[in-house]
Amino acid sequence: MIQDSWAKVYENCDDTGVAILVRLFVNFPASRQYFSQFKHIEEPEELERSAQLRKHANRLMNSFNTLVESLDNSEKVASVLKLLGKSHALRHKVEPVYFKILSGVILEVLGEAFSEVVTLEVAAAWTKLLATMYCGINAVYEEVGWSKHSSSSV
Repeated sequence: MIQDSWAKVYENCDDTGVAILVRLFVNFPASRQYFSQFKHIEEPEELERSAQLRKHANRLMNSFNTLVESLDNSEKVASVLKLLGKSHALRHKVEPVYFKILSGVILEVLGEAFSEVVTLEVAAAWTKLLATMYCGINAVYEEVGWSKHSSSSV
């Protein structure tokens, strides 16, 4: 179900990725603090036009594509989550709660933009997948000792 619904989503990956990030930044403005290139942009239309936002949206969607295509390969999924977790914890210093917030935003956008594909049953499967991914990334944060690095700026 995940892979079938993702095939439809990925056909429109650029716009979907931008919609996800714009929704994240508009509904959770504190999340912009991690993006120096567009952290001061507040207008959704201006965010949509940002080349840097589009570039990050593309990375987001390509990472998800790799994960979805690799669902039957737990080692590959673990490897991708480890890379994402380490880079966001150590290099970007992103609070791990933002992965949980992003999961909710992804579910919202997919449910709205792809309502013909993301039925209640499919949404439930996505919810489980995103929760599992969050747990995997959170485990990486713990592994790298996030509590020692974390800040209380959020």
